Amino acid sequence: MADAVARMGEQRLVAVVRVRLPELLEPTVDALVEGGVEAVELTFTTPGLEPELTRTRERHPGVLLGAGTIRDAEQARAAAGAGADFLVTPHLEPALLGACLATGVPTLPGVFTPSEVAAALGAGAQLVKLFPAGTAGPAHLRALLGPFPGLRVVPTGGIGLGDMRAWLEAGAHAVGVGGELCSTELIEAGRFDEVTRDARRFREALP
Repeated sequence: MADAVARMGEQRLVAVVRVRLPELLEPTVDALVEGGVEAVELTFTTPGLEPELTRTRERHPGVLLGAGTIRDAEQARAAAGAGADFLVTPHLEPALLGACLATGVPTLPGVFTPSEVAAALGAGAQLVKLFPAGTAGPAHLRALLGPFPGLRVVPTGGIGLGDMRAWLEAGAHAVGVGGELCSTELIEAGRFDEVTRDARRFREALP
């Protein structure tokens, strides 16, 4: 568990992939990895995600693989069984967080307020997802780190190429980037060479 948390901090960038068709996941992850992105979160908004997680784990054993948008205990168990290195929920729900942590896989519950951070840490979370980050900004993260020094936060939602440095300099453990890095338009059009190009641009922009 500690290794996955440390690796995320080393990578500093997590690509969040949301696609409508499961068959698009494999070429998307291939394109991201070719571009140098080594931490990828696949979300349960894609139907039939569990076998795709297994295939991704087998195809890219060195990738830090996450399963996101987990909304119930069954999804948490399925993701852990498929080889996910970390789990992500969009919100903080004590029973759901408990079910995720019971799998033994590091879990990032979605939080926004100090009360939610405190509740997540009290329930055993080692790190949290600040969501939606884009509506808060790096100053919000700095404010949270005041009463929670050492808090490991992965801001996600509304973060683009020009935002990463500010978030990381504000103290983010890593940043989660979705649409601007994993463009639905490019993916659905089969323009995976451009996804690879964008992956390289994001990696090169990391401080």
